[in-house]
Formats: sequence, C-alpha cells, structure tokens
Amino acid sequence: MTAAPSARAPRRPVHGVLLLDKPLGLSAQAAVARVKALLGAEKAGHTGTLDPLASGLLPVCLGAATKFAQVQLEADKAYDALLRLGARTTTGDAEGEVIATAPVDADRLTPARLADLACRFTGVIEQIPPMYSALKKDGKALYEYARAGVEVERAPRRVTIHALQLEPVPHDPAALRLRVRCSKGTYVRTLAEDLGAALGCGAHLIALRRTATGPFELAQAVTLEQLQHATMEERLQRLLPPEALLHGWPQVTLEEDEAGRFLAGLRRRGRWPDAEAVAVFGARPRALLGIGRCRGGELIPVRLLAPAEIAQWLTQTHAS
Repeated sequence: MTAAPSARAPRRPVHGVLLLDKPLGLSAQAAVARVKALLGAEKAGHTGTLDPLASGLLPVCLGAATKFAQVQLEADKAYDALLRLGARTTTGDAEGEVIATAPVDADRLTPARLADLACRFTGVIEQIPPMYSALKKDGKALYEYARAGVEVERAPRRVTIHALQLEPVPHDPAALRLRVRCSKGTYVRTLAEDLGAALGCGAHLIALRRTATGPFELAQAVTLEQLQHATMEERLQRLLPPEALLHGWPQVTLEEDEAGRFLAGLRRRGRWPDAEAVAVFGARPRALLGIGRCRGGELIPVRLLAPAEIAQWLTQTHAS
C-alpha cells in the first residue's frame, strides 16, 4: 500500500534579511529553499548567486526585503580564494579539464613580485567573461554554448578591483592565496586566470569564499546547521530588518498623513535635497515604507511596501 504524501508545512509572511554562510556543494537557489523552509516563509530570494563550489556570505531576502534585493546585487563584494599555479582548465576552476600546464618557479614568487602584480591588477581593469558563466547571448546562457563545445565571442567588461592581496601558501609552492574586494560583475575565476597568465605559468581557481557583500560581513552569518538546531524564535531573531539592505542611504521620515499618501503612490513636497535614492520611513511607528528619489523639492515613490507587509513586519518584530 502506497503511503500518503506528507502534508506540506504551512507558509506564512516572514520579512527580513538572513545572512547565511552557504556551504560548499549547495547552489544558491537550494540554500535559499532550505532557509525558506526552516522559517516557513512564503517568499524568499538571494542577492547574488554563489556557485556550488563556492562558500560564504549569501544574504537571503525574505518577504518585503525581496523588493530591495537589487541593491545588494549592485554592491561591492569581497572574496578569499586559492589559486593553483601551473595549469589552466576549461572552466577556469577545479571543475574543468586541464588544457595546458607549465612549470612554476616558486623562487620567483617573492613578496615584492606579488605586491607588484597585485598593484597591476588593482583599479579599473578589463575582463573577458568566461564561457562557463550565466551571461546570455541570443537568449542562451554562455555555459550552454560551452557545454556544446561552441566558443562565443565576448566583449571585455570593465570592473573595479578596490583592493588585492596575493600571498604564497606555506608548504605548497604551486598555490597562491588571493584576497580581493571588487565591484559587482567581477569574475574571480577570470582574475585567477589573468594572474596566472601574468606569471607565465597559468592558473585556475581551486577554492572561493565570499567574505563580504556591501555592508555585510561573513562574521555576521549563520550556517544552515545552526539554523536547523535553533528554535523558530531564535531563527526569527537572526533576521535583519529590510532596511538593512539600504545601509548608508539618505533617509526621509514622513508623518502619518504624508506616509499614507506616499504609500498610495503620490508624490510629496518638502525641503529635501536632491537625491537619486532615499529610504523613506514612517515616523510613528518607525517603519520602512519604501524607496524613492528627491528632485526639485519633490519626493517621488520608486518602490513601495504594501501596508500589509509593514503591519506584518511590525508584528513580527514585536513577537520576536
């Protein structure tokens, strides 16, 4: 006799940002699904994917916070990585097949040479996106072409390397540790390959860990195992408010009547300096209403929370 399928756990509105330390071997989407299930949340998304072979900081947006996920997609990121020198692969990382090898002269990897190399790759640089990436050409992801053995011409893209450190790995002369803080759209795999080319021996990525995104640091993150062993109350206490995604933005605060009109999508007038992006709050109770822009003394709504979402967030905050 076939057992009846177990009933799906009920979902409910949950709002906020959970900073997750994503483990190796799990896709970003699968990690989000696990968080969503553990919190019983109706809606969840992430703020920038991490490959299964990468670990580290993955901000998971829940409920109302998903409306502002794009902000973190645009944010600077920081990574720790390990490079294997002396070999290039089809994918630029350890998943691919080795396509070229070259000897590694470890004696030449002096601190001075590595510092000079890091300096050369700091600032605005150009990268050619890897074939094994999710960028699209004629509606298809580049990795689909790559898996079919088709090479597609890619235009170089400008990215910014804000800070770069290169260090030898003790007892492993064919490895380098890389620490980088970079703009959105930077491919660390491509950076590894370009560094290997500059050293004359080739290189590929063998480990990658995201340590920061925007204002968030890995030290703030929780693991899936920790979440699994926590009570629901403890899980909710881990959530940052949706406005955490708007860290550092100018703020506008509206009294009750003005807040209601703003939430209805109406422009408001006031003595606000021009700003392309502001976080808008209601005064009493203090709560995020949405985001807007200020132009010529007008506050223009851009992205609004629903009154129900605001009420649910306030209730959730009080309950936890």
